Amino acid sequence: MVALKPTEIESFQKKPPAGASLVLVFGSDEGLVAERGRAIVNAVTGGVDDPFTLVRLAGTDLAGDPSRLVDEALTVSMFGGRRVVWLRDPGRANLLGAVEPLFAIDDLQSLVVIEAGDLKRGTGLRKRFEDHPRAVAIACMADDTAAIGRLIDDEARLAGLAVDPAARHALESLLGADRLASRSEVRKLCLYAHGRGRITEDDVAAIVGDASAFAMDEVVDAVAGGDPETLDSVLTRLEASGTPASVAGTMVIRHFHTLQRARAEMETGQRPDAVVERLQPPVFYKRRPAVVRQLGLWSLPRIDRALGILDEAMVQSRLKPTLASALLSEAFLQLARAARAASSASRR
Repeated sequence: MVALKPTEIESFQKKPPAGASLVLVFGSDEGLVAERGRAIVNAVTGGVDDPFTLVRLAGTDLAGDPSRLVDEALTVSMFGGRRVVWLRDPGRANLLGAVEPLFAIDDLQSLVVIEAGDLKRGTGLRKRFEDHPRAVAIACMADDTAAIGRLIDDEARLAGLAVDPAARHALESLLGADRLASRSEVRKLCLYAHGRGRITEDDVAAIVGDASAFAMDEVVDAVAGGDPETLDSVLTRLEASGTPASVAGTMVIRHFHTLQRARAEMETGQRPDAVVERLQPPVFYKRRPAVVRQLGLWSLPRIDRALGILDEAMVQSRLKPTLASALLSEAFLQLARAARAASSASRR
């Protein structure tokens, strides 16, 4: 079975077909991975946390006993119904080795749901799932503007609220790195606006302005704009709030990809402010001058080097989860110092 298309995912997670016994949910958006994995599990179990029907595993459970996954998947439910084995937080476990025996079982009755991080196309576990007829691979990448818009509409409709155009524009530019974080911010916003009928831009500034979404923008602009002091302060706040370091890493990488596209347009002779105004997803209007300035600090070769540093830091943070915050913070500070040096050189 090939990887599901975005239009197929919602119907699949509402009613996983009996013929799909192995499901891999993976991607850079950890919140979306968790949300979709939970939706698939709940669709089969009915949301009941019964240890005879639902078995939860982590990578540490497989580290010393790789056959544990197969043993659990082959166990028959004592009271009938489909048994679900849910593997989360795989860590450094050899998932391909643990899963491989399951691909050879033609009549696997259990549903095995595996959550993983970002996996490279055409290699390893992802390729094995995408190539197998009874396996399903579901990619969870950072939400685009359309997906963020649907999330806003869904939550606002449930709360009985309308969303002003300016408020929507602000939210679309602030959310998207992590689905669970985005949904949490919109729900807090709906609660704040309860009883007033609509969500305004002032509401967004009052509620989301003090939350992680705006803090992420501060991280991004401090890194790309060359402000190590602000960066250190915001990273400390995010760590204290419990926000995973990988969320900040994803946001910074996304921003440098945006700078890369914008800088490529500038190379054709277009004005920086005009390029920034047309960017998708849109840049919050109050941030546009900062992004225009950043384009003057980062040439295409320097952006390529920055992305290399960030990608390596993300890989290492997954291999060494206990050091994730330190590894990503060091990469951010390295780039912020480089941007500051570029800014100083341009003023000479």
